[in-house]
Amino acid sequence: MSIEQIFTGEGGKFCIPFSGFQEKLSRIKAFIFDWDGVFNDGTKDHQGSSSFNEVDSMGTNLLRFSHWLLNGQLPVMAIMSGERNQLSFNYTNREHFHNGYFKMLHKALALEHFTKAHALKPEEVAFIFDDALDLGLAANAGLRIMVGRSGNPLFRKYVADRNLADYITSGSPYAVREACELIMGTWGNYDKAVELRAGFTDTYQQYLKLRQSITPAYFTLEGLNVVGKEI
Repeated sequence: MSIEQIFTGEGGKFCIPFSGFQEKLSRIKAFIFDWDGVFNDGTKDHQGSSSFNEVDSMGTNLLRFSHWLLNGQLPVMAIMSGERNQLSFNYTNREHFHNGYFKMLHKALALEHFTKAHALKPEEVAFIFDDALDLGLAANAGLRIMVGRSGNPLFRKYVADRNLADYITSGSPYAVREACELIMGTWGNYDKAVELRAGFTDTYQQYLKLRQSITPAYFTLEGLNVVGKEI
């Protein structure tokens, strides 16, 4: 069974031909993830924070390892949220992502800042997102994966009709893991990455040492300016 058949069989939807998805993915060097509604269902606690799960966390780790195995370098990773969320900071620090963006109500500006900071082109950035606040960035990113859910059929139609997503996830609560496995499966080295990770091999430890050396930098929006912040 092909990768396309596996994921459509689970309920995922490709908004472009799978060959086009493969072509777009071949250019990707960086990944931006929204937080609320992507790593979680958007539910907030009494302090206004939303959490994540270890299933998705392992997904992003395997994704980075997979990219490193293929390219000999880590992909650039960022969380980009419209809110200030302490648990997103905890995750960004623990997983050693390159950047955390918060209170980013104009995400297209954030994409411009991100690409300049890392000498990237927009078509080299993949974006995993879920809602209206994200569409300015999705319109310019190279690969767009939208979180599917049953409660927004009109929004899913809006996004698909306007070519703002390349794939919409199945509706599973583990949308990040689904996106990561889809990408790794399309790259063709999923089994190798899992086997090397499961064995905690020297190869995996070499990758992990490099990953752990990254210190995240944080940014927020002041007016229409993206500025650095200490967390």
